[in-house]
Amino acid sequence: MDTDKRKSEAIRGRGTAANPANRFARLEVQPDPEYAESGISPKTCFYSDDASDVIAVNDSPDVPFDASLNPYRGCEHGCVYCYARPFHEYLDLSPGLDFETKIMVKKDSARKLRRQLQRPSWQPRTLSVSGVTDPYQPVERRLGVTRRCLEVLAEFRNPFTIVTKNYMVTRDIDILEEMARHNAVKVMISLTSLNPDLTRIMEPRTSRPERRLKAIHELSRAGIPVGVLFAPVIPALTDEELPAMVAAAAKTGAMFASYVLLRVPGAVVPLFETWLDQHYPDRKQKILSRLKSLRGGKLYDTRFGYRMKGQGAYAEQIRQTFRISCRRHGLSEAGPLLNVSAFRRMPSQGELDLF
Repeated sequence: MDTDKRKSEAIRGRGTAANPANRFARLEVQPDPEYAESGISPKTCFYSDDASDVIAVNDSPDVPFDASLNPYRGCEHGCVYCYARPFHEYLDLSPGLDFETKIMVKKDSARKLRRQLQRPSWQPRTLSVSGVTDPYQPVERRLGVTRRCLEVLAEFRNPFTIVTKNYMVTRDIDILEEMARHNAVKVMISLTSLNPDLTRIMEPRTSRPERRLKAIHELSRAGIPVGVLFAPVIPALTDEELPAMVAAAAKTGAMFASYVLLRVPGAVVPLFETWLDQHYPDRKQKILSRLKSLRGGKLYDTRFGYRMKGQGAYAEQIRQTFRISCRRHGLSEAGPLLNVSAFRRMPSQGELDLF
């Protein structure tokens, strides 16, 4: 298949045109081939997610939080490499096009969050607002689910962190400023490349690099602790940009930084390989070879401590490049520790009505 044919199969505004079979399902649903042939993006559909609780916990030793809140399942940002894509298989959907066109919305998240924070069993701790999918994906502008959750967290003064690729986070500066006064918030803007053409096809519905840098600047100017997360670092594609990205983030006001190497759990591998065929066929083998060199000869290593940073000489080269760049530009590799002492358990809405 020639390059022009491969590129014609991509869908404008989507990270992937493929909708591979769900490994847990007997039936496979493929998108209408007319979409791929014409390049027209299928419409995004939103569904109600009625999960009883909205705080999820984990005990992974290499994840920097143990409690998280995800207002959305699936993500319209459409990042082709997203490690969260396989989670859609547990919903009997595909990790491909379904992941970015069939979004589960936890519309009642704020009320359920309030209920969980009111419980005597809740011990105040830093809550990650995201952790799986972006809390500021496009539909948030209309639905405001994330903002209502932040309002509850601010009311209880429960500390939280945010990781996002979207400039929309600046909409909530008023809440973030209030929490910053209690040393109870930090924001990390995810930056993958400074090349807008690359981000357009790799992360089609995210904010472009200049907008993410502008978000860092506005948050910093408002006195909100803001850092940058270089994630994912893709070998032979974006790794060479690390020094320039560190410099750009520091110049716009970032205080701290971290990075994560590309993770391609099972269902993501064919999607990423197809994307390389469509957009970077000349680099495909080099990228995959470099990735394997980071994972002991495999495309992915699930072991804690290795899955985020890799191993071997090439991983060490990336690590040293990052550290030297951070030192040169005055970025800490750890954000501020957040304060839980300001937490206050608020009465239920019914109790408030009595007053």
